[in-house]
Amino acid sequence: MVALKILTIVGARPQFIKAAVVSRAIAGHNRRHPSMVIEEQLIHTGQHYDYMMSQAFFDELEIPAPAINLEVGSGKHGEVTGTMLAGIENQIIARQPDWMLVYGDTNSTLAGALAATKLQLRVAHVEAGLRSFNRRMPEEINRILTDHIADCLFCPSGRAKDLLAQEGITEGVYVVGDVMYDATLYYREKASLPDRAGAYAMASLHRAENTNDLNRLGGILSAMNEAPVPVILPLHPRTRKVLENENVAVDGQLEIMEPLSYLSMLGYLENCAFVITDSGGLQKEAYFFGKKCLTVREETEWSELVECGANRVVGAEKEAICAGFSWAMEPLTNTSELYGRGEAGKGIVERLLKNH
Repeated sequence: MVALKILTIVGARPQFIKAAVVSRAIAGHNRRHPSMVIEEQLIHTGQHYDYMMSQAFFDELEIPAPAINLEVGSGKHGEVTGTMLAGIENQIIARQPDWMLVYGDTNSTLAGALAATKLQLRVAHVEAGLRSFNRRMPEEINRILTDHIADCLFCPSGRAKDLLAQEGITEGVYVVGDVMYDATLYYREKASLPDRAGAYAMASLHRAENTNDLNRLGGILSAMNEAPVPVILPLHPRTRKVLENENVAVDGQLEIMEPLSYLSMLGYLENCAFVITDSGGLQKEAYFFGKKCLTVREETEWSELVECGANRVVGAEKEAICAGFSWAMEPLTNTSELYGRGEAGKGIVERLLKNH
């Protein structure tokens, strides 16, 4: 007997990882309670469509195959979001779920939430309550709007819950921990160890504020070139395109490689000296692996990592980034539990059932 029908929206690499956690928790519930089955169907918007950014994650993370791929691809924010919204709306009408489940802060997140609420379908938002307080970021607008639409808000930390309360959102808010921590604990033993010797730093660089501004991009890459250890940079397709089009020089300590699978990325994180990134997710994963992080942005939505001494927000100026290297090379000593105990997926499933 189907007790609950969930329609899950995914579209970008971090969402595949998060969805894998909850899908696995759903499968565990169904094994334990065969008379109260949860039926989950995944809708892939196609926001990430490169194999190493998309299908590779389904292949290695044991994620159920999507019921459909909308194959929206890339484009202008409004155009892409609108196309997703129309496609998701059709899927809601055809499948008649009880809940819409969305993750994070991408255009896929907002499109799913908007389509659902217009059809009076309840929305659950995983990773609710994050704020960078920079409304120039499309992600910030996506997460604010989704939080104000959602009926059930799953927070990764107490800080996130407090930020929602400041905006008047207090109903349906639950601190469950971070699903990315669940994923790290589960997949860590399956990680592919890197085939390299010696110390190195791990990096990622993909945000438009950095890749579309040649001064910022140049400052970041120049700093990486002068790092005290080699810097491994799996290159996002958009960043690679910018480097090729603008003939940006890459030399020194910087080593460019193709995008890594999730399990390979975990292996590199396990063995790196520190992390340099403009990604939100990688800031946390660095912490999960006990590594310090230099965030090449002007702010972070994970401010608790800064407060506990695990993260420094250094911007894009070469001098500021280089000044952080000696700090980053020192061991991380603070290992407090900021994001739960690795049971976020289970908590989300239990709460959805209770609310249903």
